[in-house]
Amino acid sequence: MFMRPIDVVLLLALLACVLVTWTAGRDFSQPNVEFLPDMAHSVAYDAYAPNPNFPDGKTLQAPPAGTIPRDLMPLHYAATPEDAARAGRELRSPLVGDDPKVLARGAFVFASFCQPCHGPTGAGDGPVARRGFPPPPPLVAKHARQLRDGQIFHVVTYGQGNMPSHATQLSRRDRWCVIAHIRELQRRSSATRPVSSSKPAAGGKRP
Repeated sequence: MFMRPIDVVLLLALLACVLVTWTAGRDFSQPNVEFLPDMAHSVAYDAYAPNPNFPDGKTLQAPPAGTIPRDLMPLHYAATPEDAARAGRELRSPLVGDDPKVLARGAFVFASFCQPCHGPTGAGDGPVARRGFPPPPPLVAKHARQLRDGQIFHVVTYGQGNMPSHATQLSRRDRWCVIAHIRELQRRSSATRPVSSSKPAAGGKRP
């Protein structure tokens, strides 16, 4: 079987390229040929450095009027008990509370940020409290069960009593995930509570 002339030409060209590459070598300390080097090596400006490219001469520009940074929608509440109650009436979780992914994320965030004070089951017996710091109210107590999700979100966001705000540490989604985990802790606590016997005490009467 004979090769076509074009195949011979292509094979010779390939061998020539391999030979040239092998003999020429490459200096890896030098860059390859660059197109538009002014774009590849543009001048970088620090955030607070003067910048002649803007009319005000500043690098750090204010956001356009009326815009909101991504994931930073404003909350129109104050750090007061009245607004905490209002948040309970107005705010609703955007998440599905029994979603396994939401619960898994909530458990992780709770263990990282809440468990040191609230304890692993939300009983208020975390290591911080065991070392003498005033323990927080149990998250599985009746009062906490009666709090609405929006009110708990307000507490996590703005803080309450000895508890500081966690708005800078936790995204809004993570705060809602934590609330879903708290509800799960409350359900577990209810399921493990001993059921009182309906048998009357000696000499007593049934209600």
